[in-house]
Amino acid sequence: MFSEKLLQALNEQMTFEIYSAYIYKAMAAYFGPLNLKGFANWLDTQTLEELTHGERFYRFINNSGGRAHFLAIDEPKFDYSSALEVFETALGHEQLVTRRINKLSDMALAESNHATRIFLDWFVTEQIEEEASVSDIVSKLKIIDSDASGTLLLDQELSQRVFAPPAPGELG
Repeated sequence: MFSEKLLQALNEQMTFEIYSAYIYKAMAAYFGPLNLKGFANWLDTQTLEELTHGERFYRFINNSGGRAHFLAIDEPKFDYSSALEVFETALGHEQLVTRRINKLSDMALAESNHATRIFLDWFVTEQIEEEASVSDIVSKLKIIDSDASGTLLLDQELSQRVFAPPAPGELG
């Protein structure tokens, strides 16, 4: 069902989604010693989402006649200077994911692999939400600047985020 080129690109994206989880978990760890549990919670929830995205790729590849192949991942950045730097980095990462998904979608379309292109439509839409969510936090952090009470209020807001696992059968 897949060309070798498309299968390789899908496996690379599956691994990149898992790497994204690794990045977000490292970001969450930054907030632990700062006792900003809401920020850590938001990033831990994002970690679970990214693992679910990787699982979607895994199942799609295997269910469509391919074979998932996990590639090596790099160590993520661990130290940051501020919450703003963390979330600006996260926004840049989500923008990179969007570009990668769009390239994959273009590749599937160029190969007339409509099943893969339709599969990727979910990710195209998801990336709009992902970028908007992180961009919102970046905007709030810029407004807050170094106001401790604003930071604590945002921390409280971010503590409310919960992971919503996919419905049974939704992953494929």
